[in-house]
Amino acid sequence: MRGWRSLLAICTATALMVAQPVAAQRAAIDAQAWAAYKAKFLDQNGRIIDNGNNGVSHSEGQGYGLLLAYLANSQADFEQIWYFTRTELLLRDDGLAVWKWDPAVTPHVTDTNDASDGDLLIAYALALAGSAWDRKDYLQAAANMAKAILSHVVVNSGGRTLLIPGVDGYLPPGRKDGPVINPSYWIFEAFPVMALLAPSDRWRKLSDDGLALLHTIQFGPRKLPADWISLRAKPEPADGFEAEFGYNAVRIPLYLARAGIDDKALLTRLRQGMNVEGDVPATIDLTTGKPKDLLSDPGYEIVNHVVACVVNGTKLPASVRQFAPSLYYPATLQLLSLAFIAEKHPECL
Repeated sequence: MRGWRSLLAICTATALMVAQPVAAQRAAIDAQAWAAYKAKFLDQNGRIIDNGNNGVSHSEGQGYGLLLAYLANSQADFEQIWYFTRTELLLRDDGLAVWKWDPAVTPHVTDTNDASDGDLLIAYALALAGSAWDRKDYLQAAANMAKAILSHVVVNSGGRTLLIPGVDGYLPPGRKDGPVINPSYWIFEAFPVMALLAPSDRWRKLSDDGLALLHTIQFGPRKLPADWISLRAKPEPADGFEAEFGYNAVRIPLYLARAGIDDKALLTRLRQGMNVEGDVPATIDLTTGKPKDLLSDPGYEIVNHVVACVVNGTKLPASVRQFAPSLYYPATLQLLSLAFIAEKHPECL
């Protein structure tokens, strides 16, 4: 009985947490938008399909799918996505998820390394859904994953508490320029909930150090972070990766806003650095400051408008409020943005 009492305490604490600005929103995705999303990206087995990446699935996508299903208050879809996630991805001995599932190969999992952002998203969504829907099994699974994340991918290095991108391949001695981090893996809104599930002051330190890094890492003329960064000495773009503000990093301002971090100077620097044509973001060559790929999908553009809303109270244009999903990743960012604005900043609609 003691275990159930502890679980109920987690449930109560998490429910209280959801009410705070730092936690994720309550159900805030309308049924029509969620129906369009799942018609495009959710198959009958509970797999979220990344149609911009050869139709693979990954722990990030499953985590996003769970979070969006929670925000759409769709318990049946949540359970369907969770079934695929736990049966096809939670295969590691350490309680973390394998990062990639490929329908074109057999076996479908060819790389058993994890991706810590996917692990965080899965655990976070399970905690929120478990609290909202009184599902103790979800809460227990969330607590197990939170403990595994803390044990295996939250590390101390150089006086900082860091989130490494995966268990294997990012730390010395195997990685000579390690530790290597990806700042877009810091899902700030999740850390307070992780601290309820697996109590430790390291979650707060992880959040604080991640935010401090975003303040100090300013590469090139546009003063932007790289997707992949070496912290062996002073921060620099990691070996073997493009020195770019890329598809990973474009979501950083959204994560900050959703977590209630309204640092105007930081948000404005990121927004201005990633914009190249009005409010159109782009991937950026950090050495030259020149744009590489224009990100004109509304799902990317909305990130800039979320920042403008938080910083200046600017209303979102109709072009990004309309949801017509095309590619998995920007469609996901758009729904997360719309859910956030609908609840926290309805004045911007």
